[in-house]
Order: sequence, then C-alpha cells, then structure tokens
Amino acid sequence: MDHVNGVELAVFVFFLLLVTVVGFAAARWRRGQTLLHLDEWGLGGRSFGTFVTWFLLGGDLYTAYTFIAVPAAVFASGAMGFWSLPYAAIAYPIVFLIGPRLWSVSHVHGYVTPADFVRGRFGSKSLGLAVAVTGILAMMPYIALQLVGIQAVLTVMGVKGSGLARDLPLFIAFGLLAAYTYTSGLRAPALIAFVKDALIYLVIIVAILYIPTKLGGWGHIFDTAQASLTKVNPATHKPGGSIVTSDLNHWAYGTLALGSSLALFIYPHTVTGALAAGRRNVIRRNAALLPAYSLLLGLLALLGYMALARPDVAAAVKAAKNPQLAVPTLFDHVFPSWFTGVAFAAIGVGALVPAAIMSIAASNLFTRNVYKAFFRPEASPAEETRVSQFVSLLVKVGALIFVLAFDKSLAINLQLLGGIWIVQTFPSLAIGLFTRWFHRWALLAGWAVAMVYGTVTAYRQSSPTQKHFGQSIADIPLIHHTGYIALTAFVLNMLVVVVLTVLLRALKVADGVDETSPADFLADADDARVRDLPEVTTG
Repeated sequence: MDHVNGVELAVFVFFLLLVTVVGFAAARWRRGQTLLHLDEWGLGGRSFGTFVTWFLLGGDLYTAYTFIAVPAAVFASGAMGFWSLPYAAIAYPIVFLIGPRLWSVSHVHGYVTPADFVRGRFGSKSLGLAVAVTGILAMMPYIALQLVGIQAVLTVMGVKGSGLARDLPLFIAFGLLAAYTYTSGLRAPALIAFVKDALIYLVIIVAILYIPTKLGGWGHIFDTAQASLTKVNPATHKPGGSIVTSDLNHWAYGTLALGSSLALFIYPHTVTGALAAGRRNVIRRNAALLPAYSLLLGLLALLGYMALARPDVAAAVKAAKNPQLAVPTLFDHVFPSWFTGVAFAAIGVGALVPAAIMSIAASNLFTRNVYKAFFRPEASPAEETRVSQFVSLLVKVGALIFVLAFDKSLAINLQLLGGIWIVQTFPSLAIGLFTRWFHRWALLAGWAVAMVYGTVTAYRQSSPTQKHFGQSIADIPLIHHTGYIALTAFVLNMLVVVVLTVLLRALKVADGVDETSPADFLADADDARVRDLPEVTTG
C-alpha cells in the first residue's frame, strides 16, 4: 500500500474520538462522593451489576491482540491455533469456583488487588510483594501488545513512513487513553466496553457471513488452507501445520489449554474487573454467561483460514513475514473501505479497553503492595489514589516506549513469558482461597523455583526467527513430550510447596497470621461484616 486510505482512517478516527468522549463522560457515571479512593477510581465503586460486569470482563479478556493473534496463529500453524477454545471452556468453571470466594473476602477486608489477599491470608508482606511484582511484570508486555494490534491496523491503512509521521497516531491514541483513564478510572473502560463489544460482534458476524461468499464457500476455504499449511517450509524442512491436530502436538495443545486456563482469572486485570462487581452472585452469573465470548473466539479463529484462502492476502502477509497482519490485510482486501474502517476501529477500541484496565491493575498493585506496604503504611485513601493515577500514566508510557524502541517480537515473547510467570501465583492466590495449610515460606520458595525454571526454560527455546524466547512450549522432563512451560513449572512449584510445607510444619517454623475467617469467603454485599464503602450516587 503506497498511500493512506482516507476513508478507512476517517472512520477509525471517528470511533476513536467517540470512545474518548465516552471515556471522559464516565467520570460522572455512578460516581461516589469522591474519586480519590481506590474503591472508586480503581474499582468503579465496587457497584457494577451483571450486565456491566459482563461487558467489562469481556473487554478485559478479549483484547485487540486476541483479535490479531488468534487468527495469526491459525494462519501460521492451522489447528494448533484453536487451543484457545478449550482453554476458555476450562477456565470458566475455575472462575465459578474461585471468583465468588475472592470477591467476598476482598469486600469484607477491603482488598483491592490479588496481592492484598495473599498478604492478608498468609500474613506475609514478602509473599504479597512476590505476587504484586509478578503481576506488574506480566502486565507490561500485555499492555504493549495492545499497541502492536493498533500498529498492525495503522500499517495496513498505509500509516507507514518513519519517525514521528509513523508513530504520531499511536502517541495520540495513548495520550487520550491516559487522559480519560486518569480522570475516570475503571468507569472509563467499563463504559467503552459497550462500544468495543458491539463493534467486534458486528464485524465478526459480517465477516463470517460475507467473506466466504467472496472466497468460494467454506469447502474451498478449508481445502486451500490445508494445501497451504502442508507445504514444506524451507527454513524448517517441515510443513507449517494442518487443519487437524496430529499426535505430535496433542500434548502441546492440551497443556497450552490447561495452563492458560489456570492463568486467566489470576491475571491482575481480570481480578480488577471481578472485584468491581456489586454482589457475589454477579461473578457466578458471569462465569455462566462469558462462554458466549468463546463462540466469538471460534469464529474469529476461522479468519486465519480465510486469509490463507485468499492468495493475494496470503502472499502479502508472508512477504511481510508477519502473521499478525493476516486479519487487517484480509479485511482491507475484502471489505469496502468504509466497513474496513469500522473493522479497524473494532480492533483499535479493543486495544484501548484492556490497556486501560491493565494499567489500572498494575498501578493498584504498585500502590497497595509496594508503596503502601513498604514505604507509606500511613498513606490515606486519597494519597493512594493519586499515586495509582500517576503510576498508571508511567505504565502506559513504559508500554509505548517498549513497543517503539524494541522489536515487536520481543513484546510477544515477553507476553508468553508473562503467562508462564502469572501461573506461579496460582497456589497462593487460587488454592489459598480454599486452604491455609500451605506454609508462607513454602509458597515463596515454590514461586521462586518455578519462576527461575520457567524463565530459563523459555529463554532456551528458539524458532526459525528467534534465538531466545522463541516459543512457550518445551520438552517435559521424564515424559518425553512437549508441553506448555507454565504448566511444567506449576507442577514443580506445587512439589516444592507441598514438600517444604510438610518439613516446615514438622520443624514448627513460625507461620504468618491469617487475618481472614471462614465466613469471610461466603459474605455478600449486605453482610454486616462487609466494610462500609464510599457512598455511590448517580450524579
């Protein structure tokens, strides 16, 4: 593409401005007496109902990078890219089990972050710090990947060149995001999520109905995709993939799905969205309703096969050596310009919603579990909020610098590493919701061992284009199959935790004080033990 498509860019900018207006207006939506409280700024007043929470969590989990990466994986490797479907199916029963318990205990004790709960449950600021640092590290490349999604769209629209001309739209988009997140907090992405999800559902439904009519039907799409995927890659001397999984990748497929399902709800941004719910049952209802997004995810993945079935699209993506361009290029070649602009806007807005929630979650972790826990224990709610607002700006700037200064593949690889890391907080966070038997020092040791193992193992993985961090699967010790590194590290984590807990309890090593009680995990909003929250008005 030699020039900018003016129609596509105009439609894209229109929707960007629309969500900006919505983002600033959100500051007055269901507003409490003051926004200078993390319950208000960082958790939306803890008052969202089932409908709002469904959109918020959907916007949280299904990001612009999902829109780009899932079809890209199918485009590059075929059926292996569909591992995200069983992962979502496994994840929601886990959410149903742990979500309401975390909501209840957090409302009783005023916990804002997952690390708050871990610190209170196990009486260990060090363990809370480990969970907080893990969450912040996992969030940074995740936010950066939302920018990668926007950049892919801008590239296909023709916004190329170099220097400021190329990066200015990205600066403007994230400048607006930073401004309305600073003023409105979690209310901004909660409201914008309505626009984002409406656009994405519209685009996917139209794509699934319209594009096959332009490509000769589904039979031709699958036949062409299979022929393309089974061609031998000169670099690897192996076929790229297949539209059906083989015996060679069943373990990788299954462990990716299972390991990712453990990670889904313990990511800090997901916990933030859940804690914003107004009642315990809101979480249960959403665990039952959110699988509707999995249907959308399956339809989305099929776009990868469609891109393979269109020769000019497949050739352009392969020439660019960037599968992330598969969906934007497909839309650009198949849809009329005005609707391509709508589709690109869906991806762009789909980046802004999760990026806002992620930056809020990361800043809350820093404020509550680093700044207040170790430097300013006496910090007032207003001071906490101001620190979080400021840190949320720094997080966005850091993500922007990350994408502009480093190779995009680094962001992708580090996000894979983030998934490996975040799973290692599952024992203290998710299992800790059901048992206090684990010793705090055993949990910390298990976390440290698994973090080192996971990071080193991931570093050693290569690909045809990457010397290090080339993929997130590796050989599983003693089993002689390849699997998701996060799950292998998690098994090692649990072994260390169990063995050391037995040893430390036998030696009677002092454990931390649990500030929770069994009844706390079942409390609802009208329970007398739930602490008073800032008054919420509709002004």
